[in-house]
Formats: sequence, structure tokens, C-alpha cells
Amino acid sequence: MNTSIDLPTRLLTQLSPWRNAATWRIAFSGGLDSTVLLHLLASLAKTQTLPPLSAIHIHHGLQAVADAWPDHCRSVCNALGVPLEVVSVQVQPGASIERAARDARYGAFVAALRSNEVLLTAQHRDDQAETLLFRLLRGAGVRGLAAMPRQRPLGQGCLLRPLLDVSRAELEAYATQQGLSWIDDPSNDDHRYARNYLRQRVFPVLAEQWPQASATLARSAAHMGEAQGLLDDLARIDLAQAAPPDAFDWLGLQSLALAPLRALSPARQRNALSHWLAPMTLLPDSDHWSGWDSLRDAADDARPIWRLAGGELHRAAGRVWWLSDHWLCPVSGAVGWADPVVALYLPGNGRVALNGKPPAGPLCVRYRQGSEVMALPGRGHRDLKRLLNEKGVPAFVRGRLPLLYQGEQLLAVANLAGLDAPVDGSWQLIWTPGSQDLGLS
Repeated sequence: MNTSIDLPTRLLTQLSPWRNAATWRIAFSGGLDSTVLLHLLASLAKTQTLPPLSAIHIHHGLQAVADAWPDHCRSVCNALGVPLEVVSVQVQPGASIERAARDARYGAFVAALRSNEVLLTAQHRDDQAETLLFRLLRGAGVRGLAAMPRQRPLGQGCLLRPLLDVSRAELEAYATQQGLSWIDDPSNDDHRYARNYLRQRVFPVLAEQWPQASATLARSAAHMGEAQGLLDDLARIDLAQAAPPDAFDWLGLQSLALAPLRALSPARQRNALSHWLAPMTLLPDSDHWSGWDSLRDAADDARPIWRLAGGELHRAAGRVWWLSDHWLCPVSGAVGWADPVVALYLPGNGRVALNGKPPAGPLCVRYRQGSEVMALPGRGHRDLKRLLNEKGVPAFVRGRLPLLYQGEQLLAVANLAGLDAPVDGSWQLIWTPGSQDLGLS
């Protein structure tokens, strides 16, 4: 079988579930792989009913020779009748220029994608094998060894890699047969980059002894992807047991009940937590999960915190809570409430509103400083700290709870039944905490 001729059929089969997408956007670097993908799709569009095609070229500006690449890409796209968008990005300096360039590139892709649009990238089977070996050498777990997923959400749309079953040799054969021209990036010859070293120094040696090395490594990545899918299913089952309704759901925070997690084996705990935390923060490597052990095993009266890249995990009221953004910034001071008919915005702490007929006189919102006392009908004056203990208010919430004052008299504590309204129920103090960014996509 002539695989180069068969490529269009194989590509169309991979893309068949997305024939109703709003747009197919091709990530077009101008290199061999993306040039073949663009040519295949443009050719298919002449005989098939496909979504509108467009291409996007990311200009990193990392080397002088790259300044000519946008013009080359425009020429190719014009010849094929495919619209092209060129996006220039700023690559942030750092330890890994490869990672920084990738972050900038995918940031541009996220910004460009709209709802129901698909971004098609041209990574192939050899790329998949390199990714597996690279991650294996870095000590990755099952998720990392699954290498590049065939599809995943990206921004408002979806990222697809329809050529993962195609070898680089097949792409080269197709490009030669079709007389295509492409860019050869000189940085691909720089062995200081780990992937280049693997591609040019390691894989040729492997292929001498094991000619099918790339194919078998890519197949192993697929097995790892399937295994990760099963681990994700198990995590969802375990997380469902750890997510019963809670009296403080109104906080709008991500949290889990601790007892069901403690009942799991340590490996299942890490699996469930990794699945839960992944959208919110970069996860620690296997040598740095001791923070979870310390948080889980701390004494009942302790206030353990596990600090991660994107925020903090706190333990309180029998649960673990994810805190980030403004929740990690303390609040203080008093905020005058001149017109209690209108909601009052609290700097860094959402807003409060009075539902009902506001009490007469000047009002203000303050926060706990200690030694506050509240008068309760039938109970006399009670220390606020004891009242919060009775309600089981998590420690990290206590300093943020809006307290309604009239002069020096504490009238109400927002959102706590029995403390948030007068005995006649003529009004109620309602706090809407500001939402926190859930972090990674």
C-alpha cells in the first residue's frame, strides 16, 4: 500500500467526529509536518464538505532567520487559498527556552480559539515516541508517560493531533511526491535542546537495533493513556465520595471531606487529589507530596497548610479547602456604609447586602480583631470567638467574615444563621464572597 496516497483517507477518518466544528484552524509553523497537514486539508476541502479552514502562524522572534518565515507561510497559504493569521508573541526569559516558547505559543492559540473551533497541530508518531522517552528520563508518572493526548480542550475550543499514527517518513514521502517546500529551522540542529539530542543522537542508534522503536514507543504511550483514563475514572469515583454537601458551600470554594480521603490507600489519595488539583495548580513531583501527609495527619486542633504553585490547601471543619487569589490576602479596616439600600463592595472581599429594611443610623462593616462581643436575645452578651466555634466556621474564613456595626455595637455577622439578622427578622446581612480564579485550564 502506498501510504502517502492513503494519508488523506486516514486523516479524514481521524477528523470525522469534528466535521461539524465551526472552523478548523491549522497551527502552521511552515515546517515539514505542518506543511503536509495544511496541504492535505486544503486538498480534501476541494472534494469534501469540511468546516472552513484557516491557519495561524506564531512568530516567536527568537532568531533573525525566523523573520522571513511569516512571508513564506503567507505565500504557501495564498497558493492553497487558506486564510492565515500571523501572531507575534513575547517569549519570557527563563531556564528553559523550549518551555517558554511553548507557553507563549499556546497562550496565543488560547486567545485565538473561539467556541466550537478546532486547532489542528501536526505532531506525528516520531514526536510521540520522543515525548515518551523524554518524560521517562525525567521520571514522569503514568499521566506524563501517556505523552501527547490525541485531543484535549484548549481555551474555548479543542486541540486535535490527527497525525499521531503517522510516521515522519510518511510525511516526508508525501511532501516529496507533492513537490512541497518547507522551512528547515536551524535550531533543530542544536543538541543543547533535549528533544533535538534525542531525535538526532539517540533515536538513530535505537533504530539500528530496533527498527520499529518509534512505533513501539508510541504504542506504549497509547497504553499509558488508556491506563491514565482508568485512573481518572477511579479518581472521579473517590472524589464523589469526598464531596458531600457542606454547610459552607456558600463560600464558593473548592473543598473535599477529609474522612473519605483518609479511608483510601495513600496511592488512591494521591490519585484523587492530583485529579482534583490539576485544573487549579501545577502538581508537585513524587518527592514533594509530604506536604499532603503533614496536612492530613496533623492534630485536630492544628491549622496545617500545604503551599502549592497556584495556591494553598487548608484543613478546617473536617475538610480540605483550596484557596488562591484574594483568599490569600488579609483584609482589615472599616468600610462605611452610607446607603445600606445599595450593596456595599468590600475591597478584596466581595460584597455585602442588607435584605429587608435596614436599621436606622450610620452603619459600617468591620473585620475581627479579637475580643468582639455580641448581644443575643435570651443569651446575653457572648464572645464572638465562642459563637464562631459553635458554628464550626473554618479558621481561614473568620478574619474575612463581614461584621455589621452601628457605632461600637456589633449588630450582625454575615451569613451565619442566628447571627446574621435581628430577632424580628426585619433585615438580614448577606455576604457574597468574591470568586477565585480556578487557575489552569
